[in-house]
Amino acid sequence: MKSTPQVSDASTPYHLPVLLNETLDALITNPSGIYVDATLGGGGHSRGILQRLNQQGKLYAFDQDADAAANVPADERFVFLPYNFRHLQRILRLQGVAQVDGILADLGVSSHQFDTAERGFSIRMDGPLDMRMDRRQPLTAAQVVKTYDEKQLHRMFEQYGEVTNSKTLARLITYQRNHCPTDTIEQFKSMIHQAVKGNPNKYLAQVFQALRMEVNDETGALKDLLQQIPEVLQPGGRAAIITFHSIEDRIVKHFFRQGQVEETPQNPLLPEVREKVFELVNKKPIQAQQAELAANPRSRSARLRVAQKL
Repeated sequence: MKSTPQVSDASTPYHLPVLLNETLDALITNPSGIYVDATLGGGGHSRGILQRLNQQGKLYAFDQDADAAANVPADERFVFLPYNFRHLQRILRLQGVAQVDGILADLGVSSHQFDTAERGFSIRMDGPLDMRMDRRQPLTAAQVVKTYDEKQLHRMFEQYGEVTNSKTLARLITYQRNHCPTDTIEQFKSMIHQAVKGNPNKYLAQVFQALRMEVNDETGALKDLLQQIPEVLQPGGRAAIITFHSIEDRIVKHFFRQGQVEETPQNPLLPEVREKVFELVNKKPIQAQQAELAANPRSRSARLRVAQKL
């Protein structure tokens, strides 16, 4: 039996692709097929896909972050599309593509984004409180902090950050912002320090996650992407989604099992018979092995789910 070649990523320090070989093994079923990398980032997954495709294969990659354009592979089989993946179907149709053999989405924030101070994603360094993945959009994290009312802030921190004292935090922000500047990361951290509970780094990471998800409408974009997958994938095609926190993972898990993004209450007297859309390729999410964890600690929270369209 012929073994599948394993891909090692010797790319840039921009971002190490997580679960690279596990993703490629599950995703690539047709070396002559058409594939989509919905999140180009550092290009590691894209380069891996191209290595698995033959000369007839084709790869389309999306990324709303302009910085990702620097990582476009020099390969005639590759097409870069500088858009949010929530526009997947429309942009592919403009390229003359109706259906594809596989779709990959790595939902993690890239190391480059975290490690670039002026992007405002990291709690470790000072910079503008920005957090926009697409810097063409107007809404920044600072504007969220300055303009959202207490109810909106409470909902955001509770829903997207699972912050334990989200109501207290929201109330503190709406009071303190009238007295304190909130344009930079350090200013914001100083403003909310009274609300920090438990491990400060963990607490701040949850707060920053909530802000980032709100600024970029991450759950909305993910749901938009998932809802298009059944039409964009051809029968037998596969979707591979890598998530990094439980909020996204629950959405993907439910969608692959039920074929819809929203959980609707069931009436036991009128059970709904829904046509099955996907077959699960892996019933449990695939996680990084010890060697990858040692080389890339950021892979610890990664969860890969793969489904095949029926």
